[in-house]
Amino acid sequence: MSFAFEISMWLTSACAVLLAGWLLWQGQRQQAMPALAGFAAMMALWCSGHIAIVHQQPALGIALVLANPLMPMFFLHFSLQFAATRPRRWLLPLLYSLTLLLIGLSWLGEGGAVQQTAGFDAFFVFSGIGWLNLLYTVLLGIAAHAVLWQGWRRHSGNKRRSIVAMFLAGGWGLLLATSFVFPSLGLDWYPYPMLLLPSYLLLLVYGVVRYQVLAINAFANKALLWLAMLLLVLALMALVSALLGQLGMQALSAVPASQLWLYSALLLLLSAACYRPLAALAQRLIYPGLQLNDVLLAHWRSQLQQCSSWQALASLASRLLGGQLRQSVSIVLPQAQTPEAALQIRCLRDATGWRYQLHGWDDVTPGYRLLGEVFAALLLGSCTSLEQSLKLAEAERKRLDQQHLVELGALSAAMAHELRNPLNIIAMAAASSDSATRQHIQQQLKRADRLIADLLSYAGQLQLQCSQVPLKPLLQSIISQQDWQGVQCQLQVPEQLMLHADSYRLQQVLINLLDNALAFCRHQAGAKICIASQQQGNGLLLYIHNNGPAIPAAHQATLFQPFVSKRAGGSGLGLAIVRRIMQAHGGAVRHRTDLGWPVSFELQFNQPQDSKQ
Repeated sequence: MSFAFEISMWLTSACAVLLAGWLLWQGQRQQAMPALAGFAAMMALWCSGHIAIVHQQPALGIALVLANPLMPMFFLHFSLQFAATRPRRWLLPLLYSLTLLLIGLSWLGEGGAVQQTAGFDAFFVFSGIGWLNLLYTVLLGIAAHAVLWQGWRRHSGNKRRSIVAMFLAGGWGLLLATSFVFPSLGLDWYPYPMLLLPSYLLLLVYGVVRYQVLAINAFANKALLWLAMLLLVLALMALVSALLGQLGMQALSAVPASQLWLYSALLLLLSAACYRPLAALAQRLIYPGLQLNDVLLAHWRSQLQQCSSWQALASLASRLLGGQLRQSVSIVLPQAQTPEAALQIRCLRDATGWRYQLHGWDDVTPGYRLLGEVFAALLLGSCTSLEQSLKLAEAERKRLDQQHLVELGALSAAMAHELRNPLNIIAMAAASSDSATRQHIQQQLKRADRLIADLLSYAGQLQLQCSQVPLKPLLQSIISQQDWQGVQCQLQVPEQLMLHADSYRLQQVLINLLDNALAFCRHQAGAKICIASQQQGNGLLLYIHNNGPAIPAAHQATLFQPFVSKRAGGSGLGLAIVRRIMQAHGGAVRHRTDLGWPVSFELQFNQPQDSKQ
């Protein structure tokens, strides 16, 4: 029984040392992992103390066991960091100092001794100040779990699952460690639960890091796989041993089953050791020239995830893959593409999601084609992420625009009320002035009233009352009200064309566009304005062309932004109002330069299925 206890302590100590080193190596980016590594290291020392006592080294063993308070101290440190609790700066240094002081006093005051008990010639028991050492250890453990309890109440998701796993493992550890104090309490009982101590450490650490450090999940997956293989080999060897005698192989049947299992386990372990080199060799033979590893894939994934636009994603993807293949690769996305190349990866979006197509890869080596397929799969993941982020950004932009319009609407209504009262007073006062002054004042008042009306139209809520509107009579009515001053107007719209729209808002759109066109081409010789329509499936395109000066390229990007005007005396809201009204109709307005006119505005209306012409 003493030998079984020693084996358990050796296993626990070895596992603790390995886990401490692994946590320090893998958990460098996890703030709490070094403290958990300290906890595992202290458990290794604690187990080593029991081993030293069994091997007749009582002084060393007692010293290591009495250092026990450092174990819950490290765990408390880990709990504070893991639960994202920020204690006062002096708390941890104070607790560590107090812990070290108590350990020193326990050493000086002979806080432990060695005596004979059930199954042991020598076993540790507490004495004197050692009981204070034990009490302090228990209090630190309670404090650590209280911190975790508070963290469980605040956190959710994987962090909360980890805390639950720690509590379950802690309960298991408490059950196992209880037997450690049996001899100290005068109970001559063998500490059977301590034989299972290796399981406590593994359960505790695995419960923490399996949700926080994903690499351990891959490790656990492989470990369980090889354990299952070993058990399967054991079962097969037992079956083979039973059948060998029946098949006349007496020499083999006489071999002990334990030896057959040992030989098979060694062969299995040898196969596992040779698997990676042989797999790498096979890959080099089948895919010559392939250089694909986890580091390269992680680099590609991190680089592609940083792109914030389709064009940036296409350019970066082309550069990454082209650099690896040492030749040009064209990445074609629905919203962007790179210069043409012999090798192409096309990413397509359909109803089922993203998919890729490889063009020009039939003649490349198998290694290069596999590289292209793996990269294309990573690229699809980046396309999905970018699509979602752009949708979220667009939704946030619309929300901010709507909030801005609500605030602007309230401000505009208040300004309109405050401005129109003094304007009315000015208009009444101007009635007694001379004719020229009165006419000038009235012109400026009309201009001010128009600015107020534009502001209210842009900022106010659009409530459409759509109906079937005969388009050509509406256009003829608007044309008859304009001051053309020699500008020729051509109307190319069918007589019976009907448009499903809000008649009042549609007039606003057409008047704003015609006013803009007249303002720029009215004083130009041979000035022309043309209004034309074109059917497009169930929709309708309406064009307003003019041969005035072309809009500079630098100004085209801000055409539909509010309060941006290149027209003398303009409010900068005309085209912004046009865009708002068209969007409210489910349509759009665009500036075109490819229709044979210097300036063209295209109005797109999406007509209902039952719209009649």
